[in-house]
Amino acid sequence: MTKPPKKKVTMSGMKPAVPNIADRGMLSGRTASRGSVASSRGLLSNVSTSRPTAFNVFGIGAEHPFANYWTCEGGLPEVIGVLPDKLQADILLSQYYECVDPIYPIIDRHAFYLEYEQFWALQDAEKTDAAFVGLLFTMMALGTQFVSTTNARDRKQTSEFYASAGNQALRMMSYLNTASLRSVQAMVLIGYFLINDNHASDGWAFSGLLLRQAYAMGLHRDPNLVIPNGSAFEKQQRRKLWQAVLVQDTFLTVLLSLPPNATHTDVKVDDFVDDPTGAEPDLTDAAYLRGTWMLANLVQETISSPRSLDVPICATQRQKSKLVADFRAVYRSFPDVFRSWDQESIAQLACTNKRAVRQTLFLSSNYYHNLMLVHASESADVPVNVRATLEAAHEAIASFFVLFTLFDTEARVWWVFHHRAFLEALCIGNVLHEAAHDPSAAAADQFFRDPVFARARADITRMVQILKVMADGEQGTEDARTRVAVLSEFL
Repeated sequence: MTKPPKKKVTMSGMKPAVPNIADRGMLSGRTASRGSVASSRGLLSNVSTSRPTAFNVFGIGAEHPFANYWTCEGGLPEVIGVLPDKLQADILLSQYYECVDPIYPIIDRHAFYLEYEQFWALQDAEKTDAAFVGLLFTMMALGTQFVSTTNARDRKQTSEFYASAGNQALRMMSYLNTASLRSVQAMVLIGYFLINDNHASDGWAFSGLLLRQAYAMGLHRDPNLVIPNGSAFEKQQRRKLWQAVLVQDTFLTVLLSLPPNATHTDVKVDDFVDDPTGAEPDLTDAAYLRGTWMLANLVQETISSPRSLDVPICATQRQKSKLVADFRAVYRSFPDVFRSWDQESIAQLACTNKRAVRQTLFLSSNYYHNLMLVHASESADVPVNVRATLEAAHEAIASFFVLFTLFDTEARVWWVFHHRAFLEALCIGNVLHEAAHDPSAAAADQFFRDPVFARARADITRMVQILKVMADGEQGTEDARTRVAVLSEFL
């Protein structure tokens, strides 16, 4: 496994590794000791792990995420008793499949609705599948987050109530020692709900439970070995669910600079095929899943692991060139719909295929964010590639700008998306700051005349404008206001 670098002892103590330019500058504006949990890039926490008292791990979320509405004797019937009427449930599930399913397509729509209709046909006393109840409530909780017809406070309270009901249903099936495809699907979605609900610390902790359950179920193993006599649909569902676990783990570790956990698997990307049932598939889903899967495999090994130990991403220039080539090879494997787009064409596509647009923007954001980290990485022998860093950061943050233009409500809800965009703006700001203080005349001339630098300053300006809208609206948070203050210092 990855080993941290040996540190040279000097008269002043230990000499730290050269930090990456993309990671300089904490959201709080303070410097955290490297190697501690507090060095999670761009987050609020600034507390050493040696502190003897309890502290907020990442500074995101200060309360238990699941409010307790439940009695000791109520059991699953108590949870079922708070189900909304079917019409309301239909609306929330429709919102889930409109906004969430394109990004994380793990719940087969046809199979789910068959079970859903059967569920409503049962008497309350016959509704005993706690895993399905937990999944249903979790899907409604996520759907509620994206409803635009109610005010922010009501959305938050209602979605948190449904999430609490989903968690309580899983508790009724003792999900810590009992697992099923439905319960693990619910746990994946609970993780995303917590992150969107400004409980990233809780989401990270919950993802640990998810990984253990996924491993215990053998989702990390080739389905042909685990269930050789299973149907093609069941094998595909297991592959799809493992992909969801892997992607959530990998890209959360990138944001938090913590070790990846979904690292041991023999499930092959190439075995994932289009809908094996022959039902009408969403045309871009299989390609989108394969693309995010291949990207996650590359990122967890080459970015997440070294960053979690403050090891340089690239020790030599040759290694950096090879890694950039590997990323570009993954990008070339994406179909044209995910690569050949601009703001005008993507706006036109949004009129006919919003699902493909959402997938394109999320995949582009993920790809270019990680490519930015590679270009911005540095070590004693590898300098920052300034122009390439700014170009990758621009492509990444432009995806968020387009999302905010086309789906502004969704852009506000997806914490991982707008937090990535903040980190990209922070990286751009650090690059511009260092370029502006370069003493060479050539560097100064480039800073003021180069259109790449001018575009970079415009990206920060645009991000600040969006964050001000998010900070001043009905959903405005202190985090957004702090981010505005931090980025404004670069302007």
